[in-house]
Amino acid sequence: MKVKAYYPQRLLISLVILFCILALGPAMGDLVDCQAQEGARRAPSRPPAQPPTQPPGQPLDTPGVTSALADVSEDYLINPGDVIDIQVDRAPELSGIRRVSASGTIKMAYLGSIKAQGVTTDELASFIANGLSDRYLKNPRVTVTIAQMNSHTFFIQGAVNRPGAYQIEGRPSLLTLIALAGGLTESYGSTAFIIREAYRLKMDVPDKGDPKGSLDSQPESVAADSSSRPRDRNQEAEEQEKYELIKVNINGLFRGDFDKNMHLDPRSIVHIPQADVFFVGGEVNAPGSFMFKEGATLRQAITLAHGMKSTAASDRVIIFREDPVTRKKQEIKVDGGKIMNGKQEDVAITANDIVIIPNSRGKSVSAALLSVLSFNNALIPGR
Repeated sequence: MKVKAYYPQRLLISLVILFCILALGPAMGDLVDCQAQEGARRAPSRPPAQPPTQPPGQPLDTPGVTSALADVSEDYLINPGDVIDIQVDRAPELSGIRRVSASGTIKMAYLGSIKAQGVTTDELASFIANGLSDRYLKNPRVTVTIAQMNSHTFFIQGAVNRPGAYQIEGRPSLLTLIALAGGLTESYGSTAFIIREAYRLKMDVPDKGDPKGSLDSQPESVAADSSSRPRDRNQEAEEQEKYELIKVNINGLFRGDFDKNMHLDPRSIVHIPQADVFFVGGEVNAPGSFMFKEGATLRQAITLAHGMKSTAASDRVIIFREDPVTRKKQEIKVDGGKIMNGKQEDVAITANDIVIIPNSRGKSVSAALLSVLSFNNALIPGR
């Protein structure tokens, strides 16, 4: 009797459990979907992984070179050292990256050595297509692009926000290169030093067939004969070591004196040093180092130091100066009191001058000099 009563009870419990599962199944599914959506919403979104890309015009083996195209009035002409990308449809064996040699040529299968110097990318593509037409390919399609303009690299360093090497098409101006380098820093000096290869501009030996001596007007045969002659290695080394230094006043340039905004030659080096300083010490209210600007005077230096103290011997001001060429020390004694009162003509201050205002009670000038030097060495590491 107990066995017969056990099975119906167990069957009834199983039916109840099955009914509950069937009734709550959709609700449980919706609950799981909601939990999944909530988890996806809370999880941080991750963008799909992108393959690393190489900046245009910058090969993998030249780090630190920035490509920038400047506005020019004519198409770019290929030069020795440039890297070009040649793509020939239906002929991958002819496509690829090639560097223009020092002689201005490139080598291609089937065509051999090709002159690339002095032509545009479209002209070079047309020449290659004509050479392949009806002999290697029928109606070939060729495209030529500049991968890197090594012959048009410009260098800028010093007091700019992004110093480095820049590849620029054409001949940019000094202002353009400064702008590409992120502009000047706050402590820029007043003079920009431009170093360029002087032998590029050498035109002082006129050719016999050209009384004007212009390289552009020389016959092609004369230029070819001169380049094919064997040259002495010492002569080549001496020619490559000839450089020209040009100084440009940046302050005048930014004041609107645009005749100083010269155009740069390829491979020019522009150096903009940090601003120079001068020192004021002794019996002044705020001794220290101050940024030197062109045209600075003793009256301005004392004013920057918040004036002289009541204990200052204003009539015995000494300016310590070092000659930049001979390195000789100079001591210039002036009457600072009369200069500040306008009774005597002001005195010009040069870079790295040390202005000492001694004490009227007879303290030595050397003590004041040592104090200003130790003070500024703590403020300016490395100077």
